[in-house]
Amino acid sequence: MIIAPQWIGDAVMTEPLLRRLAARGERLTVGALPWVAPVYRAMPQVAEVIEFPFAHGGLQFKARRSLARQLQGRFNTAYVLPNSLKSALLPFLASIPKRVGYMGETRVGLLTHRLKNPGKNSRPPMVAFYSALSGDSDVADDRPQLAIDPVIVEASLAGLQLQPQGYYVMAPGAEYGPAKRWPAQHYAALARQLTRPVVLLGSSKEAALCVEIAQAVNAVVPGQCRDWAGRTTLDLALATIAGARAMVSNDSGLMHVAAAFGVPQVALFGSSSPLHTPPLSPHAQVVWLKNDPDYFPPLDCAPCFERECPLGHTRCLVDIQPSKVLSYL
Repeated sequence: MIIAPQWIGDAVMTEPLLRRLAARGERLTVGALPWVAPVYRAMPQVAEVIEFPFAHGGLQFKARRSLARQLQGRFNTAYVLPNSLKSALLPFLASIPKRVGYMGETRVGLLTHRLKNPGKNSRPPMVAFYSALSGDSDVADDRPQLAIDPVIVEASLAGLQLQPQGYYVMAPGAEYGPAKRWPAQHYAALARQLTRPVVLLGSSKEAALCVEIAQAVNAVVPGQCRDWAGRTTLDLALATIAGARAMVSNDSGLMHVAAAFGVPQVALFGSSSPLHTPPLSPHAQVVWLKNDPDYFPPLDCAPCFERECPLGHTRCLVDIQPSKVLSYL
């Protein structure tokens, strides 16, 4: 039993761990919240996905105890990937004999096998952080891989009137906060210069942002930009990314999806660091002004890992010009 993280990017970064466990002959069932479950359905090594009926926030003890009763006796090992106390409750209540996870949130009694948590200040590479739960030591070079049946991808694109590799995807959102978002006007300027249609992807939370971009693009190049933010399922969004010619995004969950599919991409970093959560793909181009020797004055403030720029300028992203991104596409 795998207790999955609640964020799309983190879910993608757990794939190498699951591949290691499956290679040992373990049959994997993933318990995930509905909005990340499709990521695990794109992992061939996962035998079953159980969608948890839990909401954001709160312990929801009764719901966890009820599900735990249904799962009792089914599993001999649980891997608890999130660091929260509530994520470790279900395996404990289901009496799964071996429960593996990192120490944190006073959950010592809920886990039988505990790894020392490096903590937020050290910010280790997240893929290796998850893979270490396997007990293996050679995890530094792990790279996530996702796969969708090409027939499903082609059928999904046909329903959307798209041709494989005949369009670009842009994911302009970043749920963490505006200090991770390349400006909307930059996305629009880039989209107007591309020679193929652009599809905007994101959740309903990014709907207003994507409307702004699409209107700015289509006012100059009618029909160039298709805004699907909040209008597609994650399953359909994954298929759209898998079939794209290339993708441009901030440091976000969909960035990791593109990397795991091996789609050519440009990943834009601002307040966060590609040393911590890079797109692990040979087809990824990272743009981060922090390590650009030609950028002046140097960004001594980066990475700050803040949701909003503490200095009020967000020049780590504002100063990335659309022409620079276009040169990588």
